[in-house]
Amino acid sequence: MYLPTLALAALLAAPGAFAQARQPFKLAINWFPTGDHGPYFVALDKGYFDKEGLDVAIENSKGSGDSLAKADTGRADVAIADTGVVLAGIARGAKVKIIGMIFDETPQNIFSRVDVPLRTPKDLVGKSIGAPPGDSQRMSWPAFARQNGIDPNSVTWVNIEPTAKVPALATKRVDGVADLLTGGPNYEQAIGADKVVTMPWAKFGFNMYSMAFIASEETLAKKPEQVKAFLRAAYAGWRDVMVDREPSLVIYKKRAPEIEVDYIRKNQAMGIDLMRTARYAQHGLGWIEDKKMCDSAEIANKYMGLAKPVDCKAVFTNAYLPNVKLPLPVKN
Repeated sequence: MYLPTLALAALLAAPGAFAQARQPFKLAINWFPTGDHGPYFVALDKGYFDKEGLDVAIENSKGSGDSLAKADTGRADVAIADTGVVLAGIARGAKVKIIGMIFDETPQNIFSRVDVPLRTPKDLVGKSIGAPPGDSQRMSWPAFARQNGIDPNSVTWVNIEPTAKVPALATKRVDGVADLLTGGPNYEQAIGADKVVTMPWAKFGFNMYSMAFIASEETLAKKPEQVKAFLRAAYAGWRDVMVDREPSLVIYKKRAPEIEVDYIRKNQAMGIDLMRTARYAQHGLGWIEDKKMCDSAEIANKYMGLAKPVDCKAVFTNAYLPNVKLPLPVKN
């Protein structure tokens, strides 16, 4: 039946007459799905992104260098990358900003076996370490080495795919592997809990900011409200994972069938511990502290051989962050 123009206009204006069109929005994670990526699949499944008007697609990457490039070139609206890699990229001309932290403490680490234990930085001299070319720790290695009085060239880096890290160490293809502490359960499962040695970088004075959300300056200029909406939903996903671990794992497995739940459970718990800090308790999940960012930039400027020094005040902003409270007590 024909509707008069005014009646049709009234129908179109009625609340809920048509579902709001969601805007395409791409998140580039830094890796294949691991425990610290679960919250975004939970947010996706619970409709948090939908409610914010976003049609979010999650894309894997081959390390922080890869995800950084995707954000910088507009192939991703937001990406996850290691802060050291981001600072080096900005020094080379990447037009990106850090817009929210994930881990408040660094999980950077090198795994080895008890037969060739790499317990201190000096143990690394003359050894082979496996990692993809774009791996965050491989790119931050010159800073860690120089800070600990080691020639960065004294280690042989072996190119391996992200999924080959554990097999490469287990089969003795390399002496060590650069991987986050949160990956420990995977190595213990393959090699044996009593046969895996860790070297946490924070133990040796390298506690730079680590995994963070980044976006290009162009994206921030063109889509400021969408970026804020994305972060609201993403950190809400983290809140839910912290509060309801097992139900969240069920959702994650449904959305990413390739994950091994037992591994993810342990891996995710270790990541959450890196977020149970006084900073997050006071300011909310993802908050970036000026002093720690400037300390991180100082390490990068002094030791990483950057193309040019970076200004710590210019590389980040808290302006897009929601105030999602830490739902757990601070870890002692």
